[in-house]
Amino acid sequence: MTSLSLFKEYIWLVNTISKTEGITFKDINDKWVRTEMSGGIEMARSTFNRHRIAIEEIFGIIIDCDRRDDYKYFIGNKEVLKDNSVQNWMLTTLSVGNVVSESLNLQNRILLENIPSGGEFLQLIIKAMRDSRLINLEYRRYGATESTQYTLAPYCVKLYRQRWYLLGRKGNGEFRIYSLDRIVDLSPTDDNFVIDSKFDAWTFFSECFGIVIADPATAQRIVVRAYGDEPYYLKNLPIHHSQRLIAETDEYADFELYMRPTLDFSGYMLSRACKAKIIEPQWLADEIHDMHLAAVDMYEEDNENKS
Repeated sequence: MTSLSLFKEYIWLVNTISKTEGITFKDINDKWVRTEMSGGIEMARSTFNRHRIAIEEIFGIIIDCDRRDDYKYFIGNKEVLKDNSVQNWMLTTLSVGNVVSESLNLQNRILLENIPSGGEFLQLIIKAMRDSRLINLEYRRYGATESTQYTLAPYCVKLYRQRWYLLGRKGNGEFRIYSLDRIVDLSPTDDNFVIDSKFDAWTFFSECFGIVIADPATAQRIVVRAYGDEPYYLKNLPIHHSQRLIAETDEYADFELYMRPTLDFSGYMLSRACKAKIIEPQWLADEIHDMHLAAVDMYEEDNENKS
């Protein structure tokens, strides 16, 4: 059996079990024989057990068995399948990849988004993270005519809006964000670093909207009012993990967030135009209001120049 076929079986098995609170081996097999992968042949228990071991080794996902409940199988560490986990991203990506690979005759009707980041840099960064090696980075910011050299400890990488970003720590302890598509060159050094034992990547970004960390704004309560169909979108795709619905009428819905009102969040609110607005805090509502007026002035100035 090819590696691709095995991966397809692993993904199918995880997806099948994760959608239940517990499922017997017989029920798994009933579902399995209905798939094209099975060829109508049941999965042997020995094969199933080998798949369980491989899934834990590759994805870090534990398929456990509750012997007290009719020997039902379940995901023993379901927290690793949370929305922003590496395991969930890998499974989703591989699942979509499987579907696309089986539908190459539809390739002109399956449209994807480009990620303008050097894959070779991502590989080098992840390897340096794994080996705890400092990296030398040549970086050119937008608008700069020359690049700058940095020596950094690679702490984590984050995918945000079709771009990969590196969170690096400089020798003075300062954290900075670097977009991989602005890297000119990158190489690992022979020097090791020791990551701060208290560092947790999820916690580090938990109060952020995206990847802006240099903004001095502190985390605070923010209330967003959404109109029309916008509440449906926000319920399905929350602005931030802290989001919760606090009021709803026929005309609008109010969502409470607890996060840092950084510049990238302001940009997001501007993009919602008349679909959503800030209710609290007032200073942020005023700031977004002024940004909208500045945009209107820019368009009016263009219209005056044309006339």
